[in-house]
Amino acid sequence: MHFSIPPTAAVPELQARIDGKTKPPGSLGRLERLALQIGQIQQSLTPSLDHPHLLVFAGDHGAACAGISAFPQEVTWQMVENFLAGGAAINVFARHNGLQLQVIDAGVAHDFGVRDALVDAKIAFGTGNYLEQPAMSASQRDAALARGAAIVGALADRGCRVVGFGEMGIGNTAAASLLTHSLTGTPLADCVGRGSGLDDPGLARKQALLAQAVKRAALSPGADALCVLAEFGGFEIAMMSGAMLAAAERGLLLLIDGFIVTSALLVAAAIAPNIRDYCVYCHRSAEPGHLAQLRALNAEPLLDLGLRLGEGTGAALAWPLVRAAAAFLNEMASFAAAGVSR
Repeated sequence: MHFSIPPTAAVPELQARIDGKTKPPGSLGRLERLALQIGQIQQSLTPSLDHPHLLVFAGDHGAACAGISAFPQEVTWQMVENFLAGGAAINVFARHNGLQLQVIDAGVAHDFGVRDALVDAKIAFGTGNYLEQPAMSASQRDAALARGAAIVGALADRGCRVVGFGEMGIGNTAAASLLTHSLTGTPLADCVGRGSGLDDPGLARKQALLAQAVKRAALSPGADALCVLAEFGGFEIAMMSGAMLAAAERGLLLLIDGFIVTSALLVAAAIAPNIRDYCVYCHRSAEPGHLAQLRALNAEPLLDLGLRLGEGTGAALAWPLVRAAAAFLNEMASFAAAGVSR
């Protein structure tokens, strides 16, 4: 798939408009840089954040049955049911912060049937076990990328200007660790965390299994990102990568959540590096591998709350700050308009 994502360009008078508000220059700190980014993405002095959506992509991982997570695999579909019932943390945060939530079945090992609140984009009932074989074929990977792109394209056609990303999938911190190790060159031990709550023996087992997966794949240093994605990724991660690429191509603002979402962004950024201009890094995850991802992307997150839940919760919590940045740019008086001496 080919995506054409240009770098964002300077907008004449945008910085002067920000500096001309009734405040000392730079006194709103990070919000000022955020306002500048939003204006540059939309090439506007008065940007809008219409019809914001948060997409939660769900998928299962074949390696989960080997004990890489503290939870059994069936928790994935059970949590999807919780999302559909409105009872998860992301439902609460999205509801209270005005984000339209969509849940996408990218590859859950469960048959949900036809559900009004669920987008059925299932590639398969979970990936292969990357301890023994590639997680997905090239055709499955490409289908996941294409379906993610189509989902976001439809939202953009309906006027959406902002997309946040979340995920659900037992075992997906392990997949994210493998992707991070392979795409950033960070030692595997520095990419592997406790995920959903492994104890010390569980963490040691997870590290050993992931080292086994790296040895099995035998990828060369600097291996192509799409090859890495097929070896270790989840369908939810691959679908997020395609959705991110399509979002940036359409000029949307991307709200990037934590460790698993950022692993999808690593793949997308390897395909189209300019995507980084369109991303707001919403929080710093408690997963140790997230630090490696942020370093590789030269990214500065908005929040550091010790979060490690996923689901897009960090993106939903950061959204009010993004809205505030656009609001002060659009609504705050200038020195001239307010009659205030500079």
